[in-house]
Amino acid sequence: MSSRFSYSKLLYAASCLFLVLFSLSVITEAEAANIQNEKIKPPNIVVFLVDDMGVMDTSVPFLTDAKGKPKRYPLNDYYITPSMERLAKQGIRFNNFYAMSVCSPTRISIMTGQNAARHHATNWINPSKNNRGPQGPPEWKWEGLKKNDITLAQLLQKKGYHTIHVGKGHFGARDFPGANPSNLGFDVNIAGASFGAPGSYYGTKNYGLGTKRAHHAVPHLDKYHGTETFLTEALTLETKSALADVVKTDKPFFLYMAHYAVHAPFDSDPRFADHYKKSGKPARAQAFATLIEGMDKSLGDILDQLDALGVSENTLVFFLGDNGSDAPLGHQHAVACAAPLRGKKGAHYEGGMRVPFIAAWAKPNPDNANQKRLQIPADIIQTQTAAVQDLFPTILKFIGVDVPDNHIVDGVQLDTLLTGKPDSSREEIFLMHYPHSPHRSNYFTTYRNGDWKVIYHYIPSKDSEGSHYQLYHLAEDPFEQDNLATVKPKQLRKMMQELIASMEEHQALYPVEKASNKPLKPKLP
Repeated sequence: MSSRFSYSKLLYAASCLFLVLFSLSVITEAEAANIQNEKIKPPNIVVFLVDDMGVMDTSVPFLTDAKGKPKRYPLNDYYITPSMERLAKQGIRFNNFYAMSVCSPTRISIMTGQNAARHHATNWINPSKNNRGPQGPPEWKWEGLKKNDITLAQLLQKKGYHTIHVGKGHFGARDFPGANPSNLGFDVNIAGASFGAPGSYYGTKNYGLGTKRAHHAVPHLDKYHGTETFLTEALTLETKSALADVVKTDKPFFLYMAHYAVHAPFDSDPRFADHYKKSGKPARAQAFATLIEGMDKSLGDILDQLDALGVSENTLVFFLGDNGSDAPLGHQHAVACAAPLRGKKGAHYEGGMRVPFIAAWAKPNPDNANQKRLQIPADIIQTQTAAVQDLFPTILKFIGVDVPDNHIVDGVQLDTLLTGKPDSSREEIFLMHYPHSPHRSNYFTTYRNGDWKVIYHYIPSKDSEGSHYQLYHLAEDPFEQDNLATVKPKQLRKMMQELIASMEEHQALYPVEKASNKPLKPKLP
């Protein structure tokens, strides 16, 4: 009797414990749902994209020495970017962050999470004609994005975000849907159009309207026509106004701030011209530097506006360039405009593809609920390889947005890297495919895996060192001076096998033979 009584008491106690544990698990799940849906306000997202800004076009040192410490080079002392310094000090910056070597491919990669080899918009988009080049792939996506394409803005819009586009669009050719960002998921479009270069940066010239470059006149800024307001400043003022409006609604927002700066024409920003007059550099290079400093002031003004509106602690900022530097300094394949890196915008060298990337909360606060979920350390450098298509899955995963099953995503989440930790699950790979001409580098594919980088030239020229192949070991030769293609045949073959496999996996398009129009696929050495 006593034994049976003890057993029943034990059963009763166990049942109670089970119910308590079960109720606790239900509470935990409910709490998690509240955190995701209501209790924690969704974070605001800012993507601050600068046109034609390479990794060396800043006073912030991104490159490192042998010990992994930031190393300054002469260009870091030429450019003046205090707002970038401010953002970098409160966040993390990447020194191996890649973009496509020209603008439209990068912008579409950010919007889709796909490498350009997959989304097939592999060249900058000419607003008025198909600029595939004499032997470019006939099927390339020169019309740009379409209304039914899955985009970052569209998915955030469906999640309840107020989506704001400011500045350069260049997502599609004129008279096609991609020419207007409002067709791609943006609630607001300020100044976005089909072209990439502004008609003019000067308000006194109506930003190109009524000039020889009227076909590139920046739209939606009539109130500044005839004034001294520089284009970069006009876009900043409009952004501040748009932010003030959305904060009143209490909705989360996605701001895609895409400056036309620092793209040509190199109109000198008079606010900063005096800072470079004694530099000894050519007038166009001085003008380029004023565009950099004007862009930087815009960054600071927007950070200040977020703070004034009381939303900075809940706003995650991603700062980046869309391709390598186009500073008017030296030959496109030399160590010049991106020194000590080789090459510039459009080139197959690192100077054409490495861009600045900074991620930070607009105002760090460790007690903020969203900052607890993504703890970005202050003033450190992340050395692992990442690329523009990684923004898409990173932002969507953090916010809790599912990507449709029929949409392939090449990007890989950055969440671990953003916390300053290494991510052993990531492959240290970057693929850049440019099957077009004429440009600074023509008909090429580059492929990086770890420290090795191979460049394949479909149609060799003097700029490709007269060869189909170039091979560099970036750890030992970061400035690409020693082509190892002939002295490392086994490594070259291995890299080319991987390049070919990656191209096939991405369903890439190839240049074509002149006579037959058949694809010119890469060949093994």
